[in-house]
Amino acid sequence: MEAILLIGLPASGKSSYYQGHFFNSHLRLSLDLLRTRHREQQLLLSSIKTQTKVCIDNTNASRAERARYLEPLKQAGYTLTGYYFQSIVSDCLARNALRKGKARIPDAGVLGTATRLELPDYSEGFSKLYYVRLDSGSDKHLFITEDWQHDL
Repeated sequence: MEAILLIGLPASGKSSYYQGHFFNSHLRLSLDLLRTRHREQQLLLSSIKTQTKVCIDNTNASRAERARYLEPLKQAGYTLTGYYFQSIVSDCLARNALRKGKARIPDAGVLGTATRLELPDYSEGFSKLYYVRLDSGSDKHLFITEDWQHDL
């Protein structure tokens, strides 16, 4: 079974990427949608029990935050794939400013996450890692996905 972790600052494109790439194949686990860690944990455990493909659509900024998901998924025999989203603070702040209503988070949220952001590493248990960036020549959400390079 496969589990995908999306990693990056708020407004780096994670949820849009999920919609375009995994919506029809993976259950989305998102704290934004579930609202509590308890609900999120219950859905994760249920997904493991039923061997459901999952995509963790949170910032997953630090190794410690990712371990919350990676450890139980590894123990259950899931293949773990990480997608790190290019997280240029100024770009994320600009995209966040375009959001409406509850979708827009305070700038302090983006900046705070930036201080915790750690690059993922295969030592965390990932089978595959990718680097994702938005195509700068497009006003749409067009993504370029590349194999992970250790020197990013």
